[in-house]
Amino acid sequence: MSENGKPTAILVLKDGTVLEGMGVGATGDAVGEVCFNTAITGYQEILTDPSYAGQIITFTFPHIGNVGANDEDIETSNLAASSGVRGCILKADITNPSNYRAARHFDRWLRSRGIIGLAGLDTRALTRLIREKGMPDGIIAHHPDGKFDIPALLEKARRWSGLIGLDLAREVTTGQSYGWNEAQWKWGKGYEAGHDLKYKVVAIDFGIKRNILRCLTSVGCDVTVVPADTKAEDILAMNPDGVFLSNGPGDPAATGEYAVPEIRKLVASGKPVFGICLGHQMLAIALGAKTEKMHQGHHGANHPVKDYTTGKVEITSMNHGFTVARESLPADVEETHVSLFDGTNAGLRLKGKPVFSVQYHPEASPGPQDSHYLFERFVKLIEDSRG
Repeated sequence: MSENGKPTAILVLKDGTVLEGMGVGATGDAVGEVCFNTAITGYQEILTDPSYAGQIITFTFPHIGNVGANDEDIETSNLAASSGVRGCILKADITNPSNYRAARHFDRWLRSRGIIGLAGLDTRALTRLIREKGMPDGIIAHHPDGKFDIPALLEKARRWSGLIGLDLAREVTTGQSYGWNEAQWKWGKGYEAGHDLKYKVVAIDFGIKRNILRCLTSVGCDVTVVPADTKAEDILAMNPDGVFLSNGPGDPAATGEYAVPEIRKLVASGKPVFGICLGHQMLAIALGAKTEKMHQGHHGANHPVKDYTTGKVEITSMNHGFTVARESLPADVEETHVSLFDGTNAGLRLKGKPVFSVQYHPEASPGPQDSHYLFERFVKLIEDSRG
């Protein structure tokens, strides 16, 4: 509370609902779509995942910030870059860190990244509201003096366009191409350089996570990352063994206006193509399917998915508010994975070509590592294509 006993942070939803709490992190206000995430670990990875650009994240796990923050658990490709996350909502106040890897207090880390936080809210009630009514647009505000112009904040929230029709990949993609040579984290060693990198892969950055790049490197890929609007001709001129379509934020149909025509050319080239999340959605559009907005989305590290190609069930990390409409998949596209929570599409492959994608995040970070096999599947397609 402020010195005058007033709340120092509020969340104003587009329908006029006002929720109060204690401000943490950066000051000011930010508008976005309010979602909830059910992961119990990895809050730093979540808040630096570019896929969350334009969103305000409600954490259902009550203790967020208790292990502090460090420079290793950041998922933006640039350590200093903003992920585009608009804010975060917490149940409990942030405690002092209690972890040997902590390098900074979580509150100071939020401030350094410009993320506005609201603590002390009944996150269970807000989660129920989202489940019943869908992900609302709203504005989060933090002012230490507790003075808020609620009508002005409400008007700002109502003027925001929302995520439908919004291309956010341009906000989080890299400004120039770069090479990557960092493999996965190992206990006591940290991140080591990759070795025996025999597969040349071009990764299109629509909001790529660092651990995706690490997973590619760990299976022998020599990765070059290129901006979201890179032309297919320029990618093919690099003579890659395979092409990767990354995760990212926003409406896939909006980003697809410039990305989908290039993806079609890449598919037609015969090169192996692997897509994740936004990359999966835009690949589906390129193959003739459609995407649609979800009611509450999938955000967490505990989502069960069935792989029809093996019959196995894996627990996955998910983060998406749009989905591929499974009934729109054309005849030459096979559904390979499905969510066991709600039956929505979670993977596909193009019959007769080395092209596949998944809706979830096999790199985890945070989340289980059940799905790391997909990177090996990509490399196997590259080997078969070479042969």
